[in-house]
Amino acid sequence: MNPAVRVRLAGWYARYDSWQGPDAMLRRSPAQAWFHRRAAGRLAVLGYHGVEDPTTFAAHLDLLQRSFVPVSLEQVEEAAHGGRTLPAHSVLVTFDDGDRSVYTHALPMLAERGIPAVCFVIPGLVGASAPFWWDEAEHLVRHGGTTHRIPPTRPEFTPHTLKQLSERDRQLALAELRATATVPSPRPRQLTAAECRALEEGGVVVGNHTLTHPCLDRCDDDQVRTEVLEAHERLTELLGRPPSSFAYPNGNVDERAHRFLSQAGYRSGFLYNHRLAAPGARHPLRIDRLVVSSRTSVDRLETILSGLHPALFRVGRRAARVVARVGQPLSSRS
Repeated sequence: MNPAVRVRLAGWYARYDSWQGPDAMLRRSPAQAWFHRRAAGRLAVLGYHGVEDPTTFAAHLDLLQRSFVPVSLEQVEEAAHGGRTLPAHSVLVTFDDGDRSVYTHALPMLAERGIPAVCFVIPGLVGASAPFWWDEAEHLVRHGGTTHRIPPTRPEFTPHTLKQLSERDRQLALAELRATATVPSPRPRQLTAAECRALEEGGVVVGNHTLTHPCLDRCDDDQVRTEVLEAHERLTELLGRPPSSFAYPNGNVDERAHRFLSQAGYRSGFLYNHRLAAPGARHPLRIDRLVVSSRTSVDRLETILSGLHPALFRVGRRAARVVARVGQPLSSRS
């Protein structure tokens, strides 16, 4: 797809995700009731990142405890490998990236309610004082950073645009942004090794999210091997056990990563495609996940868990692709 079309779509996704006006109406609709019944035999894997809104996140957990069946990674892996079937309306809570708020905010709330979870961390950042690269890129563009490797775009869309580059070019583009920005990026504290172990002791399993969080399908063979296997080695040393679960950065599946994960004995791998999952029906290293954040309203969360919101999102995405392509000159369409 043409890069300009991808940027337009990124803007549409952001606007769509922030528009929660009709959620209360949808939650009370006959469609929601129908989707909820149909979803009873599916698994809802919620894919959070940080906990930006602890109050709303607590309301999410209360809903899960009241109306659903929170399950553990071990239960999901057993079902994915042909073992015991999961209960109706099962939910697995997951977090990507290893934001410290998972330790400071999510862990005590999960432990209080006895809800298990998984946190996929980036071992290359554990114990560091460094930003996530996508936060850094946005900050640098907001402060005058430029690179010739991507077209000019709004700062919040810069990370999405950088994801379309090869991993080598993405790193070079970040170097150019750092060299031209007037204000360097802040250096936040990341999770420490001790905090990762404390997550596990509190019922939050730590999984692999690659060494530095590139899009694996933009990496060369050596980069994929390093990102998957060096991360695996570091986590094994840190945790005292080999991790069994992996989440693909950005949800981008890569066959080479798939092979390395299989060789290393991984029992589960998670996508980020905003779909309900059916453990056992797909390969265990490609389990569907739902996109959610701690700012998502409880009304919307209910429609996400039923599959209604994902269905509407797919319809809207197809429509946005058509609109974005129609707006392009014929010569630039792919």
